[in-house]
Amino acid sequence: MRAVIQRVTKSSVTVDGEIKGSVGKGYNVLLGVMDGDTEAQAELLAAKIAKLRVFEDEAGKMNKSVTDINGEILVISQFTLCADIKKGNRPSFTDSAAPDEANRLYEYFCSKLLENGVSKVEKGVFAADMKVEIHNDGPVTIVMDTDIWNKK
Repeated sequence: MRAVIQRVTKSSVTVDGEIKGSVGKGYNVLLGVMDGDTEAQAELLAAKIAKLRVFEDEAGKMNKSVTDINGEILVISQFTLCADIKKGNRPSFTDSAAPDEANRLYEYFCSKLLENGVSKVEKGVFAADMKVEIHNDGPVTIVMDTDIWNKK
């Protein structure tokens, strides 16, 4: 499972001209579900993101999590994060999970964010053509891949 976590002042997602999800201060998370990803990986990733300390404390240090600031998260499913570009110039997406499984793990991941204390979790529309508005804060961008936690 791969995630791009962007600290935002606000973010929203629109489908066919209609806002489907929006958040204020917190994160915009782009989530790619890989073939073979598991619920355990979704749980680990959700817990890490909820506890990630990239918001400033009173001393101006990045020392607070999204839960500490009562922040919000907009999660966008993005299979293109699973792209394999080792050969040629056209990305291959064969490493991405099948749509039904990807959607199931995407929804599971979002539920785990709430269970980890995130006050509000909004979502895009799975497999839709989405327009995402991201107001980066900082900018602060973190990339997480659950595969790195499995390596010795």
